[in-house]
Amino acid sequence: MRLGKPRRSLRWLLPLLALIVLSTALWTWWAEQNPREEREMRVLVQDRLAQWFPEEMNPSSGGYGFVPLLPERAREAPRVLLVHGLDEPGGIWDDLVPALDQAGYDVWEFRYPNDQALDRSADLLAEYWPTIQDEAPVVLIGHSMGGLVIRDFVTRWRHPVGSPPGVTGAPVQGVILVGTPNQGSDWARLRVWLELRDNFVTALDRRFSLFAGLRDGTGAAKIDLRPGSDYLQELNARAWPESIPLHIIGGYLLEAPQSFTAALDSIADELGSDALTVPLEAWWSDLGEGLGDGVVAVASLPFDGAPPPILVQASHRGLVARLFPNDPQPAAIDPILDLLAEFND
Repeated sequence: MRLGKPRRSLRWLLPLLALIVLSTALWTWWAEQNPREEREMRVLVQDRLAQWFPEEMNPSSGGYGFVPLLPERAREAPRVLLVHGLDEPGGIWDDLVPALDQAGYDVWEFRYPNDQALDRSADLLAEYWPTIQDEAPVVLIGHSMGGLVIRDFVTRWRHPVGSPPGVTGAPVQGVILVGTPNQGSDWARLRVWLELRDNFVTALDRRFSLFAGLRDGTGAAKIDLRPGSDYLQELNARAWPESIPLHIIGGYLLEAPQSFTAALDSIADELGSDALTVPLEAWWSDLGEGLGDGVVAVASLPFDGAPPPILVQASHRGLVARLFPNDPQPAAIDPILDLLAEFND
């Protein structure tokens, strides 16, 4: 009799697992076909939770807002505000901040519920903006999705073209977008794995809370990040203010090895023609640009009114953060410092 019990329980387990898999497949299919409706539903859930649990869902309960990353400097020190990306568990600025410190900058970070709809994150930045103490200008640096939040804030709130500012406070001196998917990224569909990473890592540094993940948003951001989303279409249709300098830094993983280029040159010499080498070089270039930094393709970096991106060889996080302590300095840090120096000349 005892040997039969596990078998009977297994009969219930298999149909349950099949039901879960089928439900997940149906939800995924529906969400792929109806991104606008899915976004509305996720936003509605977040609004309802805020109504039912106002204290637990309050952004101030999650440590959001402006956070100083260095001891306070003299008032005349140039100021930099860093804006992180989707489901960032922390550590993305660990290599950039010391470099900014050595260069004499006053450095802050804007922390926000980065799983929520992107327009709401820009709204929250606008809500906090007047709390900046004086009118000294601020340079905004955004990594990944953080760059979209910055663009939305600048063009809709602080420096909208053809309209008065929607918020008072410090003017924006310049903007640097690092690995920002201005045309979207299909990797946003894998948001669930980023969410697991975010909550696992941050749980090590904070008291467990049932509402911690929900305060971070209900997943609308991944819909806004999809190529061709309503959000990106509206954002990219908005003009960038000519008075605000802007630069884009992007990464690529693949660089043609020296042996590959040498082989192509040898083939061209033997054939006396570039008929074969030209398409091979184009194929390799297209492959590298399509892969980009592994998350954001090179073609996703530009948008109308922006200068051509500065490209460095790096992965998405590797643009500004080391993977291992002994790795060389991330490739985007020196270009960032050079651009900041231009802003402050």
